[in-house]
Amino acid sequence: MSAEDVFALAALMAGLATIAAILAGAYKRRLAFQERKLAITATQTAEKAAQYASEKATLEARVRVLESIVTDGSFDTARQIDALRDERPSDGAGPAVN
Repeated sequence: MSAEDVFALAALMAGLATIAAILAGAYKRRLAFQERKLAITATQTAEKAAQYASEKATLEARVRVLESIVTDGSFDTARQIDALRDERPSDGAGPAVN
């Protein structure tokens, strides 16, 4: 091998090492982006789960009230429904009650 061949091989190796370093940096940035994306998705999922749990508790309370109205025959059902309508807060949520 001549000196020119050794110099060309060294330049080729340096070029390959540079390309490998650039690709490794790009891959590292991609992994960091995916990690941030996963963290955001996990946070959003946790928030949705908390909202669903809150809605579930509200619905369970409403079902308990309805079950007590249906199963208790000693009271006037219409009167109880009217009383529940009066107790409901008018926050705009839910269907309108006439």
